[in-house]
Amino acid sequence: MEPITLTTERLLLRPFTTGDAGAVHTACQDPEIPRWTSVPSPYTYEHAEGFVGQICPDGWRDDTMYNFAVTTKDGGQLVGAMGLVRLELSAPQRQAELGYWTVKELRGLGYTVEAARAVVRWGFEDLGVERMEWGAEAGNEGSRAVALKTGFRMEGTMRAKLVFEGTRRDIWWGSLLPSDLGLTSATPHLPLPKA
Repeated sequence: MEPITLTTERLLLRPFTTGDAGAVHTACQDPEIPRWTSVPSPYTYEHAEGFVGQICPDGWRDDTMYNFAVTTKDGGQLVGAMGLVRLELSAPQRQAELGYWTVKELRGLGYTVEAARAVVRWGFEDLGVERMEWGAEAGNEGSRAVALKTGFRMEGTMRAKLVFEGTRRDIWWGSLLPSDLGLTSATPHLPLPKA
């Protein structure tokens, strides 16, 4: 897919460029980002260059992941990264997982929720996603708060699902369906009957 740009009231979500390497490198020096995401630690400038120069463009070209640089509209400041990963866009699956990180100084301002809502709506309306998933290591309260404010419903805890630094960790898991946002999907949903 050709990379696209999304806009919200305060944000521009655009493809990463090689010019973003410095801002990505600086943001990922915050120990909370590699602690709760798959970002390498220590995070070198070469990691940032590889992310913006190869991983992101390859993801768009190969339809394996769609990563956006989330920036402020008023100054172009990097707010974070937001993307759809684990893409399964063909029938019958039509699902994706939402992932994100936010620059430390810009957390708690609602930017990540605003960006997440735009990406999920794009996934549902333009990509035909019928199930959006979210997962985070149990204990990542910030990511969980963003997911809940975006509309995700928590489905539970998967025990020992994630291996991090040689230890199996539990993860929280949630989903969002088009119907949760008042949208329709091509495949009807047959929920479990209420007792």
